[in-house]
Amino acid sequence: MKFRIVKSALSEAVSQVSKAVSTKTTIPVLTGIKVTADESGLLLTGSNSDITIQARVPVRKNDSEQVFVEKMGSVVLPGRIFGELVRKLPDDEVECVVSDRFQAVIRSGTAEFQLNGFDPEEYPRFPRLTEDRTFTISADALKSLIRQTGFAVAVNEARGVLTGVLFQLEDGILTCVATDSHRLSRQQARVEGAKDLSLKNVVVPGKSLSELAKTLGDYTGPVDLVVEDNQILVRTEEVEFYSRLLEGAYPDTNRVIPKSGETELVTSTRELLQSVDRASLISRDGRDNVIKWTLKDGKVEVNSAAQDIGSVTEEVVAKVSGPELSISFNARYMMEALRAIDSGEIRILFTGPMTPFLIQPTDRDDSLHLIVPVRTR
Repeated sequence: MKFRIVKSALSEAVSQVSKAVSTKTTIPVLTGIKVTADESGLLLTGSNSDITIQARVPVRKNDSEQVFVEKMGSVVLPGRIFGELVRKLPDDEVECVVSDRFQAVIRSGTAEFQLNGFDPEEYPRFPRLTEDRTFTISADALKSLIRQTGFAVAVNEARGVLTGVLFQLEDGILTCVATDSHRLSRQQARVEGAKDLSLKNVVVPGKSLSELAKTLGDYTGPVDLVVEDNQILVRTEEVEFYSRLLEGAYPDTNRVIPKSGETELVTSTRELLQSVDRASLISRDGRDNVIKWTLKDGKVEVNSAAQDIGSVTEEVVAKVSGPELSISFNARYMMEALRAIDSGEIRILFTGPMTPFLIQPTDRDDSLHLIVPVRTR
């Protein structure tokens, strides 16, 4: 194998696939990056047991040549050292020559490196996915879905499917749900696909979605999602991101979402977030990071106390309707929900001091968050 490539293009591709390369694996070849040169350009692959990322560098981009392939072939190069090496090469162009024994010589300017590679035949082969269940969404909408739900997944692997985000598709509306049983986040977005396409119980690991958001980065174009029984592919023009799906039935969360409330609070998202943030300065060293709200007479009274630290009381002006109510909850859960909401004003519906309460932006109905109160006595 022999090729020349623009360093910036190689560096970007290596940076993308490196996110999937594991340094802790019993399969040595998976610590590497697979590099394949063919007539269309360069294809780089990184993988671990959960995700696979492929980045393609086409021969030409924006009417300029990026890759010149003199001899086609493939090799698996040690991922960590290859990534650092590419980033620090001195010249704007890189040449790579690989022998029949998978020894790679990498030249740039006056620098020359020799790396011992792996046989690409040892690298896992990935099944070709059918395109039966495919739909398209904008990258910004997908990143928004991840940002507004991913934080609510369970972090304990023993919680099974709750460590993932549920993807459901019906009538062209993609609904993403995440819950750790103490709070819930649901976000919806319109997608393009076959009219009769529906998805149920597709659960993507939260960690995979976090890496996906980083992989998409500043990309704003269309994104294709292809769903198989145990895998999902997220595809742009130059990057393919594969993730395994979680097994097991996701719980029916619709039954815990209240349809109405007895007490309603409407106020500024920013002002409420700032007050909760201040109150948590006192409560966050406590076991449950609990703060208390009392809703009455057009205001929210925010209280927080910790035995060894002190206490705080603050009032936030708000529109309050319905019976007076006192309720306690985890401050971190509230701050994460409020930070995820893009709207300037929110509505919170309460049905009682010990039942889950609903947080929604006032100007849209495609987003909601739910928090379970904490019993304080």
